[in-house]
Amino acid sequence: MNKVADSNRPHIAVVGRRNVGKSSLVNALLGQDLSIVSEVAGTTTDPVKKALELLPYGPVVLVDTAGIDDEGELGRQRISKTIKILSSSDFALVVVDARETLQSKELELFAYLDKLQINYIVAVNKIEFGVNPELLDELKELRIVHFEVSCKEKAGIDELKRKMIRLLPSDNEPPLVSDIVSQGDVIVLVVPIDLGAPKGRLIMPQVQTIREALDEDTIVVVCKDKELRSTLDNLKNYPDLVITDSQAIMRVAADVPEKVKLTTFSILMARHKGELPIFVRGLRRVEELQNGDKVLVAEACSHHAQEDDIGTVKIPRWLRNHTKKDLLIDVIHGHDFPDNLSDYRLIVHCGGCMLTRRAMQTRINEAKLMDVPIVNYGVLISYMHGAIPRALLPFEEAIAEWEKVKGK
Repeated sequence: MNKVADSNRPHIAVVGRRNVGKSSLVNALLGQDLSIVSEVAGTTTDPVKKALELLPYGPVVLVDTAGIDDEGELGRQRISKTIKILSSSDFALVVVDARETLQSKELELFAYLDKLQINYIVAVNKIEFGVNPELLDELKELRIVHFEVSCKEKAGIDELKRKMIRLLPSDNEPPLVSDIVSQGDVIVLVVPIDLGAPKGRLIMPQVQTIREALDEDTIVVVCKDKELRSTLDNLKNYPDLVITDSQAIMRVAADVPEKVKLTTFSILMARHKGELPIFVRGLRRVEELQNGDKVLVAEACSHHAQEDDIGTVKIPRWLRNHTKKDLLIDVIHGHDFPDNLSDYRLIVHCGGCMLTRRAMQTRINEAKLMDVPIVNYGVLISYMHGAIPRALLPFEEAIAEWEKVKGK
């Protein structure tokens, strides 16, 4: 079965006060009773993700969240999670109770969504009990798109879906390789099989690159780094592009002629999920680090660390060896930056393959707000191993930024 990864699906946050019917709306949109529904306020305590095929738009993820009016210390923590979910969402459904008027928490929510520039629709739920005309007047005055629905009676749900489809963002993610290859090109993907490689499968960036390259009618050759030289020897002509794992960049570069374009999967992801010029700009800070400076290594997903793990072991070691400085390096896993982000002089971020582009952009914006340079694994590793600017040559915008970094 062809399954789209959650990180490639637009995320729709379903938000509102407690007991307005957020989980009921999720169930109505899904056509299944998957979220727990109760008359008790605060039934949903943590964000719950549900995959949905929103036809004819395509695959999306619905995120059922805790109430924005939750109470107590735990409630504040849940509200914080909801806000973070919103920050990385592509669209929002704000659910309100048809019998009431707009509350201060909902007005604050509208202001926050406007600040984040996230499109949203208000679902006026529970219309089976009647609709407060004052509520409709308030929404009209605020010029907020809204639909009257009854999750209980399944009324208005199809109309809501159709409007969601019109307002959802179009697919505007930068490509991985489609703009740097042409029909008939030969692309060699060098895929090391080491302790960090998942058994029996390739990692997501490799799979996505293969698919996108095939969509462009290119010829894709896959080999391990140890077989690269014999692979090149067996080709009639030199390939048009070679893509490898960041950690193998120097071994691969030694076997690939200078005239052949070369880059890494992580650099492709840096452009696809984030902002490649910003990551290149972050290299300037690497040379400015001093003894005692704090560096944050951030991985978006949690995994069991191997003996020579890239984030917890290799990058800290390479950074200290490259800078010859006594650095204080913290490693975090998960979807949230620490609250003390401004304490760090540099952020080193993973490829972000498990994040949506919106989530990665949110992290970049957080770094900007705190004035902390950010660099991606692939850009930094290639730089420390002497493969920059070569690994950036396929991307004009990255080379232009590199020239600025060199000129300082």
